[in-house]
Amino acid sequence: MIFQRALRRELASAAGATFTVLFSILLTWTLIGILGKAAGGKIASSDVLALIAFSALMQLPTILILTGFISVLMVVTRSYKESEMVVWFASGLSLSRWIAPVLSFGLPLVIVIGSLSLYATPWAQQKSDEYVSRFEKREDLQKVTPGQFRESAGSNRIFFVEGGGGEKNVVHNVFVNTVDAKGTAVVVVAKEGVINTDAAGSRFLVLKNGRRYQGIPTQADFQTMEFEQYIMRIESKQQALGADLSVRAMSTVALIAANNQYTMAELMWRISAPLIALMLVLLAIPLGFVNPRAGSSTNLIIALLIFFSYSNLTKVIEASVKQGRLGFGMAWWPLHLAAGVAVVLLFAWRLNVNHRYHPLVLLASFKRARRAGKTSEAVTK
Repeated sequence: MIFQRALRRELASAAGATFTVLFSILLTWTLIGILGKAAGGKIASSDVLALIAFSALMQLPTILILTGFISVLMVVTRSYKESEMVVWFASGLSLSRWIAPVLSFGLPLVIVIGSLSLYATPWAQQKSDEYVSRFEKREDLQKVTPGQFRESAGSNRIFFVEGGGGEKNVVHNVFVNTVDAKGTAVVVVAKEGVINTDAAGSRFLVLKNGRRYQGIPTQADFQTMEFEQYIMRIESKQQALGADLSVRAMSTVALIAANNQYTMAELMWRISAPLIALMLVLLAIPLGFVNPRAGSSTNLIIALLIFFSYSNLTKVIEASVKQGRLGFGMAWWPLHLAAGVAVVLLFAWRLNVNHRYHPLVLLASFKRARRAGKTSEAVTK
């Protein structure tokens, strides 16, 4: 049918524009956050691009849900604004005839969202956790970025290097400040440092050609010495990567196998994503009504409020499952059933064109009253 093909093309065009805008905003926000962490020494600068990609992939289901909802809403609203719906209804066609073409556009989107939520998002979360965990388990000196002060894992030592660091074993112009339990400060400066490993696997920082200052701050009895070689032990963490991965990083199969309140809460959220997308795409059809004489921004504001309310209610139910107040079997479906009932009721209200409170009837009555007023005014003159 020509109408269905034209509608699908318009929906695809609106979805492309909406996705581009939303994804650009997401990417910018993610970039700012990750660059801030890299500047603060919480992640490696070499991992920034990978972490941005993983973070964008984790947020992609939410972006696609909003894309489908806003796209359908924009197309329906435009049809009302340009009086195409008036012609549609005058031809004896019903608003329910929009369901099939909208579903042909929305169902592939729902399938993609479900695949991302159940499989791709956990994988991206796992990889992101591994990158962060790998950085946290690196030796203190390997975390140092040239030109930045870095605190050790034990919080009693501060490093600063002018050059080198990272994956290299050699650093240049080293500054190390250590404070022991008695409050004695030891400051070591050296032109060069090398990381060595002994036979037992312990790692040491060998400083060359430098000075060592030791004493208690605010007191004058500092000890000063020059050295050709000074050896310091480096704190290291040897835990296996992946040992402390979060529930969000677990695969869907692993969630089902674990079967506890935390994994069931995460499983409920993953299942909810495609259901939210389906309900919102259908809800956008009757929700798209707008008075041709009025602005269309109100519908978009209402749509955003509905989306955030729906998502937040899902999060509330997820928290209830996590806390053990609700079981998975009684938690995953009531909210979506209520959304489905709301869709049916809203469709029934829009389809009842003879209802005296129907917006189209009210608009027609307003136009007739306005014309009658103009006619009586002309007769009086």
